[in-house]
Amino acid sequence: MTNIPAGRFITVEGTEGAGKSTCIQHVERWATSRSISMLCTREPGGTPLAEQIRDILLETRTENVDSLAELLLVFAARAQHLNTLIRPNLEAGKWVLSDRFTDATYAYQGSGRGLNIQQISQLEGLVQGSFQPDLTLLLDLPVELGLERARQRSQPDRFELEQEMFFEKVRSGYRERAAAQPDRIKIVDASKSPEQVSQQVLDILDQWLAGIG
Repeated sequence: MTNIPAGRFITVEGTEGAGKSTCIQHVERWATSRSISMLCTREPGGTPLAEQIRDILLETRTENVDSLAELLLVFAARAQHLNTLIRPNLEAGKWVLSDRFTDATYAYQGSGRGLNIQQISQLEGLVQGSFQPDLTLLLDLPVELGLERARQRSQPDRFELEQEMFFEKVRSGYRERAAAQPDRIKIVDASKSPEQVSQQVLDILDQWLAGIG
């Protein structure tokens, strides 16, 4: 049996309708089967204050939301989330699984909104220092398919109301991140059947754990 290292941080990323919630369930079951104590959280959000910021970010409104204001709110929520929930749990030896993290900011606010990547990097350094996830599962699928799935799910939030081209840019941003950091970011073909997606996720987790255990 592989030795289970303490305090690991896994994130799940992807565009709308990619199946992040289902993927998170797979990861949680995988962890449980190995007696890994894991905390599940999300971004934006994760703490009461960060959840309030999430509501501000996702609420549909008639006022135009400035892209820089959006970016700053995202990192404000992340600072609270990281310093009051993620870091303390990792330091206590618990694993943390997050629905989105900073890769989403580069994809949505950077590639999607067209904000300056260097400015995002500066905020990342201010809030996180060198802190990064140990493993990121990127659920990738054609934008049209993802949006079709998302529309069947619930009332759209402010981001989900964006045009298809916005999400094409977001997807490209994610794929560029994965190409630049292949050791950390593992692509899962989310267009496959649920069984095939599940198997991809489990294979990635097993291979990764074998490499760090």
